[in-house]
Amino acid sequence: MGLKCLLVVMCVWGWLGSLTSATSDDGLKRVGLKRRNLDLQSLKDARIEESVHPSDLGGAKKNCCDEDIIYLKNYLDAQFFGEISIGSPPQYFNVVFDTGSSNLWVPSSKCIFSIACYFHSKYRSKISSTYTEIGTPCTIPYGEGSIYGFFSQDNVQVGDVIIKDQEFAEITREGSLALSALPFDGILGLGFQDASIGKVTPVWYNMIEQGHICHKIFSLWLNQDPTEEMGGQIVFGGIDYRHFRGDHTYVPLSQKGYWQIDVGDVLLANNSTGLCEGGCAAIVDSGTSLIAGPTSVVTQINHAIGAQGYVSFECKSILHNYGNSIWGSLIAGLNPDLICSDIGLCSNNGFNTMDDVIETVVHNESWNGSPTRESPFCSLCNMIVLWIQVQIKQSNVKEKVFKYVDELCEKLPNPPGHSFINCNSISSMPHITFTIGNKSFPLSPDQYILRFEDGCSTVCYGGFIAIDVPPPQGPLWVLGNIFLGAYHTVFDYGNLRIGFAEAA
Repeated sequence: MGLKCLLVVMCVWGWLGSLTSATSDDGLKRVGLKRRNLDLQSLKDARIEESVHPSDLGGAKKNCCDEDIIYLKNYLDAQFFGEISIGSPPQYFNVVFDTGSSNLWVPSSKCIFSIACYFHSKYRSKISSTYTEIGTPCTIPYGEGSIYGFFSQDNVQVGDVIIKDQEFAEITREGSLALSALPFDGILGLGFQDASIGKVTPVWYNMIEQGHICHKIFSLWLNQDPTEEMGGQIVFGGIDYRHFRGDHTYVPLSQKGYWQIDVGDVLLANNSTGLCEGGCAAIVDSGTSLIAGPTSVVTQINHAIGAQGYVSFECKSILHNYGNSIWGSLIAGLNPDLICSDIGLCSNNGFNTMDDVIETVVHNESWNGSPTRESPFCSLCNMIVLWIQVQIKQSNVKEKVFKYVDELCEKLPNPPGHSFINCNSISSMPHITFTIGNKSFPLSPDQYILRFEDGCSTVCYGGFIAIDVPPPQGPLWVLGNIFLGAYHTVFDYGNLRIGFAEAA
């Protein structure tokens, strides 16, 4: 969960509207979603209003082999969320269905000292006849600030499915004021129990164990069409064939605990960005809005799309002082992993001890939260080596390469912030392609650039932010909703694999 600190969306987005229920001819209960136009005033005033529903969680159990479809709200292409209920009679909450975490949590009626709780629906255990007290305290870390509460147990309804005696967290203190502006109340984690705080059994595990779904899969479709009312859907136990084209490409999970896979090279237009030629890890995370990846690659992307980042004096200084030495070593065929050690900017462990962050750009914190030991100059040096190496492979001359690297230094991203770009240049931007399962998954500029309408003008920014995770866990990508919007995704728990197909 500490990974989330680099992935929190810093901009306030938009507010999408009310829910209506409908039943289709195929017998599946569907929740229709309406979209409201975005404006800054409604953004400031938006709050979650409590809904009154006549149904109760004491309803009949549905057939095991039915699919359970949850329709989602689209929060300006940033977060996608849907409605669940907890308790008897049901209390309704909007939650993000998050494959990057594993716990269910909602604000508690006992949350009285956090401003964010007053902007959202709160669970009231006293009015639920199916509530069971647990009371064990819990802390769920999100990097920038943890949330605190205690565990309780009650019936939870997701779509037409009623999960009995589900353990969840009642949150009594939310550490971030940013939560107060978001149009969802809590999180429903779709990750693995291994990653669950308190080893609580996740909701979708209990859906399987209680016989609500026969096929151990769920699939996700995110609607990227801003003119459509429906924001997307998640289907438990099945696949909606209307929302993808062709066949899914399935790849096995590479690490238990996360929906993590191996990815190959990342291409900028048709050119390799270098770092992932030998393979990188990627976590598929529906709770993350953007795409996060190694700074060395994100910087190349930012340069290609004209993103405005921070100037790094240290980066330019290393190029000026050591560029000739790095060039000569690469031309001579020396091991790129050892070059920065040879010139004294890294320890003898070389690339394997690469600092997991650039201190001038992101917080100095490693994957497990412990401080890193390498100098930030080591990270910068290793990136410069990679950039020069990529350019040498493209047979570029030295002067041109150094000019390009100098420009990259100016485009170093600023996680967790965004890189703003010129909206008028989107049509000329290159495709960004991820290699997964030896197949190419391209993203067009319209898919990786987000637009924000402020009522007077349009602001555009790139969908890539930097996160540096050292080996052996990294280099690591986090494929968030920008990627998931382009590709319909099947999460296959029975076969421990993930499948991607072009979204329709």
